Amino acid sequence: MQQTPLHDEHVAIGGKVVDFHGWALPVQYAGIIEEHHHTRAAASVFDCSHMGEFIIRGANALHSLNELLISDVLGLRAGRGRYGAILNGHGGIIDDVVSFKLAEDEVYLVTNAGPLDTVAALLAEAVPESENVSASTAKIDIQGPASRDALVRAGLGGIEALKYFAAGRFEWRGTPLVVSRAGYTGELGYELFVPNESVVALWRALLAIEPVKPAALGARDTLRTEVGYLLAGQDFDESRTPLEAGLDRFIAWETPFNGKDALLAKRDAGGYPVLTGIRTLDRRAPRHGFEVRKNGTVAGVVTSGTFGPSVGYGVGLAYVPRELAAPGTRLTAGPKEIEIETAEIPFYKNGTCRQD
Repeated sequence: MQQTPLHDEHVAIGGKVVDFHGWALPVQYAGIIEEHHHTRAAASVFDCSHMGEFIIRGANALHSLNELLISDVLGLRAGRGRYGAILNGHGGIIDDVVSFKLAEDEVYLVTNAGPLDTVAALLAEAVPESENVSASTAKIDIQGPASRDALVRAGLGGIEALKYFAAGRFEWRGTPLVVSRAGYTGELGYELFVPNESVVALWRALLAIEPVKPAALGARDTLRTEVGYLLAGQDFDESRTPLEAGLDRFIAWETPFNGKDALLAKRDAGGYPVLTGIRTLDRRAPRHGFEVRKNGTVAGVVTSGTFGPSVGYGVGLAYVPRELAAPGTRLTAGPKEIEIETAEIPFYKNGTCRQD
């Protein structure tokens, strides 16, 4: 397994390390539910250094990048970010990505770990000017209502001005950072893109601030599922399109992009399943791979599922026919026929991510 620059830190504070897409990452420290609640109430730091980062500079390079993404980065204002995806020629999702426009002619592209090599090869071919900085960049996410205050107390000045889904270049103790106000929890939070050689010092500085604590993959999964955020390779892969995965609102139909013709054909033909929120009627959790049934007949499949510590019932995502996706539709899931119903997301509605 590959190790992040923070691996020894995780081991030293008792992190339980597992294999995540070939990376040795902690799944929990004190416990998943405890870390979940602490993030919702205060602030937690997560090691997300397994993710990929690319810098794309220049007008021509940005035009080339735009033709790879379903989202329009050319129309994005400097300092802002936009969620999107990279598709194959059949419209299938290779990866979901976030583009932060740091300047009029510069985009900072963030990708997932699983498809990183595929994305890197695509960018090298389609946008040869792109710079892959993944190997030299670590990433810390600090999430929770107290995250802004913690960063200011740690000496990261200027981040107070960042609005939701904004990003910029900052400095901490002489180290240049890229910081975005974003994350994967639904709470106020920031992503810190840090040179490898400086990340241990920053990690320790944040953990020295009350009430910041470490959190790991387990809590990250329960937090993101409660707010309906998708997981690459689980809620979608190259066999699913943005139309099925519920990402159609992010498609810039007016721009050319790889896979667009296939998406148009699918949109016009209709009849495809859609990803929808599901909740159980008790504390039992739906699980990845559970069959979804309507009146005993298989109608779909669960892609994500867990107990939602903040809501007190099982939550998840599932592909079902569109006619069964209306909120409140009663279904069952899994071998024990757990009663579920389709539901609007987010399940947890008190997140602080957009607060001023």
